[in-house]
Amino acid sequence: MSLLKLEIHAVRNIQKATLIPSPTINFIVGENASGKSALIEAIFILGRAKSFRCATIKSVINFTAAHLIVSAKISQTNGNQLHLGIQLDGKAIDIHINQQAHQKRSDLAYALPLQLIHPKSYELLDAGSQLRREFLDWGVFNNDPDFLPAWRKFKKALSQRNALLKTRRPEQLNVWDNELVTYGTIVNSYRQQYLQKFKPVFIEIIGKFLSLDGIDLKLISGWDTTTEFKRVLIEDQTKDLRYGFTHSGPHRGDFQLLINNRLAKHIVSRGQLKLLVMSLKLAQIQLLDNEQSSTGCLLIDDFAAELDVINRAKLLHYLSEMACQVFITGTELQDFGDLSQINNYKMFHVEHGNIKSV
Repeated sequence: MSLLKLEIHAVRNIQKATLIPSPTINFIVGENASGKSALIEAIFILGRAKSFRCATIKSVINFTAAHLIVSAKISQTNGNQLHLGIQLDGKAIDIHINQQAHQKRSDLAYALPLQLIHPKSYELLDAGSQLRREFLDWGVFNNDPDFLPAWRKFKKALSQRNALLKTRRPEQLNVWDNELVTYGTIVNSYRQQYLQKFKPVFIEIIGKFLSLDGIDLKLISGWDTTTEFKRVLIEDQTKDLRYGFTHSGPHRGDFQLLINNRLAKHIVSRGQLKLLVMSLKLAQIQLLDNEQSSTGCLLIDDFAAELDVINRAKLLHYLSEMACQVFITGTELQDFGDLSQINNYKMFHVEHGNIKSV
């Protein structure tokens, strides 16, 4: 998969731009606040229907416009082409795929699988469980199409159960407990299977950047799996009724990155932590290619802030051999190091929201 043509309208200071990117590596150069990150953000919006820089889309829309639009022509691995488009105004969302309106966010995500590395990426291992759960589920979502319907049925059962807990109606809990157990167990199983496939790919990739022994990934299911999930819900019922929400289940799931049975974030340096996170994200793109023969798109914002000179060179070498379209931003050409060994890349310069091929 790669973007053949990208069009951006009213995304921050980019009022209008059209790009014909390289199917391999694309370098985006410009001063701070020139619009480099806005370009990365626009591609992210096209794939995820949300921004990675803020919670509300209103602040992303250029102040001269009522809505933003991002569209693209995409080449798929099988040789077919797709036309994707999204329009957001802060209230409504309109997604088009091959000129068909009112498409789902999930359809957009399947059409343009992308992963992002940016200055706050280290929070994946440093912050709460929600980021890691979303990271894990993105991988499962792209690895197995049967995951999404099971996950949706689990979320529906969870919502109904929590509504009963809030209104103190325990007599009806059993019906939703059964649904929660059925689909929660399926969701957990998909996560476990994915992590087993993912771990060797991740360990191979991190070995290219760090020499660390005893690396392991461990799934946290969200309940004590030595006890049946149904029994856990029954034991938690008094506590759940008191607080008005379900304490145990896959919605509390997580994974741990361990080094010699200790949490990695507690024993590695900040630089090593960034390399671990980078390798986790590269591994998701690589596994997607291994399992689905579908290449994702990798976005790297502020390349120099993430890595030292040596690891930048290692990463560029790795990316040049990877079947993946990449967009990388930097404030200066020197940020990217020696490009003489990289073939078929493109360079873009951004200034005051204007994007030009160099």
